[in-house]
Amino acid sequence: MKFSKVVFLILVLNVSYLWGCSPKNLNEATPTNPSWTPLSDSALMDTVQYQTFKYFWDFADPTSGMAYERNTSNVVTTGGSGFGVMAILVGIHRHFITREQGLNRILKIVDFLEKADRFHGAWPHWMDGSTGHVVPFSTYDDGGDLVETSYMIEGLLTAKEFFDGSDSTETSLRNQIQNLYEGVEWDWYQQGGKDVLYWHWSPDYGWKMNMPITGWDEALIVYIEAASSPTHPISASVYDNGWAHGLEFPNGQYTQFENGNIYEGVILPLGPPYGGPLFFSHYSFLGLNPNGLKDKYADYFVQNKNQTLINYTYCINNSNYGSSGDIWGLTASDDPNGYDAHSPTNDNGTITPSAAISAIVYTPQKSLKTMRYFYEHMKSKIWGKYGFYDAFNQQKDWYATSYLAIDEGPIIDMIENYRSGLLWNNFMKNKDIQNGLNKLGFTYETAN
Repeated sequence: MKFSKVVFLILVLNVSYLWGCSPKNLNEATPTNPSWTPLSDSALMDTVQYQTFKYFWDFADPTSGMAYERNTSNVVTTGGSGFGVMAILVGIHRHFITREQGLNRILKIVDFLEKADRFHGAWPHWMDGSTGHVVPFSTYDDGGDLVETSYMIEGLLTAKEFFDGSDSTETSLRNQIQNLYEGVEWDWYQQGGKDVLYWHWSPDYGWKMNMPITGWDEALIVYIEAASSPTHPISASVYDNGWAHGLEFPNGQYTQFENGNIYEGVILPLGPPYGGPLFFSHYSFLGLNPNGLKDKYADYFVQNKNQTLINYTYCINNSNYGSSGDIWGLTASDDPNGYDAHSPTNDNGTITPSAAISAIVYTPQKSLKTMRYFYEHMKSKIWGKYGFYDAFNQQKDWYATSYLAIDEGPIIDMIENYRSGLLWNNFMKNKDIQNGLNKLGFTYETAN
């Protein structure tokens, strides 16, 4: 059984619209309207990116600039804000905002992070956006969260390379970001020198959560950033013996790394049966370019594409999702019963738009077709102020009205990586990251 923080915590718990098309026209667009004209693929992606961008721009916490966990929350989220930093870069690139506007917003975020609570360099999962103080995610999770921290660092290092100007403001931002990265004590999260990294540490409860970051899931980026650190690096043995190694937990649950079996006619190199939720192939790879990324364990583009194809085929062959062939995508999201990590082995009929849309870098035609179906045929039920709502379940006639930062971010960010490689190109040219990848034995592509 796949064991990740999502599953564990479930158990214990304004700018005008661009390209000459007005928001009014977009809201009226429908296939049943005689005057309706289908959007081109480019215009469709523009529309989805722009609407999603507004979650991180219009709805950001006014004091910190950070992203709220969800649209009904008053706490800011570290990982989702890291995805949001990258969304701001997309906003600059797509001319939703100016470079100066984006720079000022990221400066606000960085200034906040410098003063926020840190635990041996790691930020907590949730914080108060006004004070920077930790807001407990669960009873014992009231300290550092290394995985959430890694997503923030992923966004910040991408921004560091993007803002490459010689003026004092951009130079200062780069220095601030480097200092934040160097302040994360990755090696300390080995819990006294063990050959594995641990997810949490609390000043009140110590290592009580006791969650090794091991086996294939969403956390590859943690080990790469840890190995790349110029101040608190881990050795390659921690990656090999900790991450790339299945581990049994005291409660009998087991994390699986290597797989090699065939599901839905597709071989799966790594991970649990049927691949798990699709966020495994998204979160680490918003900055980390899977194209050409290989080590002794896997070709990571093949890994992610094959997991996506298994997820796709499972849904398309499932009559519960209709006969259109366009409704698919299982990942962690809200659902009729609360929140769950949906996958082919944990399926209650809930589809998350972020899953299929964020997979566009692996299955472009399938993802574009589904994005179009969602927008043209289901828009009245699943589209709102910040783009696609979090999830829906047609079997139960349930449609979310929620937005979650960790689902919104991959939509805008992965669409941009498909279109221009913007985030991949900037993250992968970071010299510290290149050093870490070399240290761990990866081969990889960098921007031309």
